[in-house]
Amino acid sequence: MRRHFRTSESVTEGHPDKIADRISDAVLDEIISRDPQAHVACETFLTTGLVIVGGEISTSTFANIDQVARRVIADIGYDRPDLGFNYHDCAVLSTIKEQSPDIAAAVGKAAPDPYEAIGAGDQGIMFGYACSDTEELMPLPIVLAHRLTKQLTKLRKENTLSYLRPDGKSQVTIEYEDGRPLRASAVLIAAQHDPSIDQEMLRRDVIEQVIRPMMGDWLDEETILLVNSSGRFVIGGPASDTGVTGRKVIVDTYGGYGSHGGGAFSGKDPTKVDRSGSYMARYVAKNIVAAGLASEVEVQIAYAIGRPEPLMVNVYTKRGAEASDDALRQAVLDIFDFRPGAIIDRFKLQRPIYESVSAYGHFGRTDLDLPWEKTDRTEELKRALG
Repeated sequence: MRRHFRTSESVTEGHPDKIADRISDAVLDEIISRDPQAHVACETFLTTGLVIVGGEISTSTFANIDQVARRVIADIGYDRPDLGFNYHDCAVLSTIKEQSPDIAAAVGKAAPDPYEAIGAGDQGIMFGYACSDTEELMPLPIVLAHRLTKQLTKLRKENTLSYLRPDGKSQVTIEYEDGRPLRASAVLIAAQHDPSIDQEMLRRDVIEQVIRPMMGDWLDEETILLVNSSGRFVIGGPASDTGVTGRKVIVDTYGGYGSHGGGAFSGKDPTKVDRSGSYMARYVAKNIVAAGLASEVEVQIAYAIGRPEPLMVNVYTKRGAEASDDALRQAVLDIFDFRPGAIIDRFKLQRPIYESVSAYGHFGRTDLDLPWEKTDRTEELKRALG
């Protein structure tokens, strides 16, 4: 029996980096809802009392950046001065400029085939991953870590644990045996809280209302449970740490499983293949595992700016392969269209769906009807492989 451990983390929507991601995606949604053809590359920086939104946007419409940012901050829960950061009195600065005409000309051009008219918005490599460990076809540690942070936010917003504040983190370590998840070795929660709460009461509440219901049978008597292991966590959010768009890309994806090309998702319209290419890679990987052709697989795509066709598509099976990687790759190329225009059309990406995935992951979301999470190409893959 070979045993090893894997750890993944998640953060709540009140974490500074996630506030930045959400503001960037909210700006994208605001623009794309009225101008689906807009080109948006929007990033946000936050610190105590200050929000800076910058980037390049080319659009026929208008977005009130100040209004969007304040609405997001209020909705997350930074709505009173004693939190050290709130939507009423923070400064919101916009440094948005128009997209370079050179890039615009490379991405959009006249062509008889509409899918040939849209080139990749940048060069880069993207990865998709899927495994049979969970119903979501995601790694177990990241699925559990997201459940914990979502539960923290739910109990706060429902006022069940009224002393909780918006910032928070989780971390889950799973022990594996021969590649299969066996038990939770350690669970960590960091929950921002009001100054008056008793630490022992907080620990008891978090264990009984967050950890035990979300972790279920993965806990055993030897699981290490850590709640606010550093002590008090009163000052949080942008009052304690800066937030930047795209700084939680591992939380956004697979929790450290597989590979990552390095490109962030939030604030980017779907011509940016960092986003749409990664969604496509996940879609392909998930359909391969759902078809029973592998129990763990990684898909890699590479693009050049301005070119519709990818430079490379690779398939790497890691466990339970029912065909060679070469055969799977050929089947994938025969079935799936990796051109950005085709991806945008298949997933209907030119609509305001992005703010909803700015926290708690872009993949494995059973609470959202995300088109790249569908397993509707499994039969085609099986037929292609005989």
